[in-house]
Amino acid sequence: MECTVTTIKPLAISGVLLIEPKRHGDERGFFSETYSAHALAEAGFEGRFVQDNHSRSSAAGTVRGLHFQAPPHAQDKLIRVTAGAILDVVVDIRRSSPTYGKAIQVELSADNWRQLLAPRGVAHGFCTLTAGAEVLYKVTDYYAPETEGGLLWNDPALGVDWPFSDAEATVNARDRVWPGFGELESPFE
Repeated sequence: MECTVTTIKPLAISGVLLIEPKRHGDERGFFSETYSAHALAEAGFEGRFVQDNHSRSSAAGTVRGLHFQAPPHAQDKLIRVTAGAILDVVVDIRRSSPTYGKAIQVELSADNWRQLLAPRGVAHGFCTLTAGAEVLYKVTDYYAPETEGGLLWNDPALGVDWPFSDAEATVNARDRVWPGFGELESPFE
């Protein structure tokens, strides 16, 4: 789907959308409409965002994820980068999905200005490709730590081509102990 300000393309996992907002520039800089509920509704997304989150990672090679919130607090996420670059990853963990276990990876950066819509029912995470990467994301439900879950970021079964090895990556203790895909008890049908 293409409108005057945004191009939206469905990717190989149902509900995952690649969004490319247009930037209009002149001698002053640029202007961009970075979010349009109307454009997303035309692409089939009807969620309502209730919270914005902002993360900054100091070093390249910082891994955050792969995370999800289980029902009844499952979240759709709209992810964009305002400084630096990341490798953004989603894994379909909906048991009845034809793409169950499939991973998609997309580079998002302040330069390419892309965004990714990760629907509920996928595990989401990213690895910073640059120092000082800043990621903003909207979510459709509030943070509910009692429903938080995760998937081991570097599980070989996922087939993700991470740009950093486990030894090179900066990963917090929690993200190092999530279950691998084979051990995951997905809360999503």
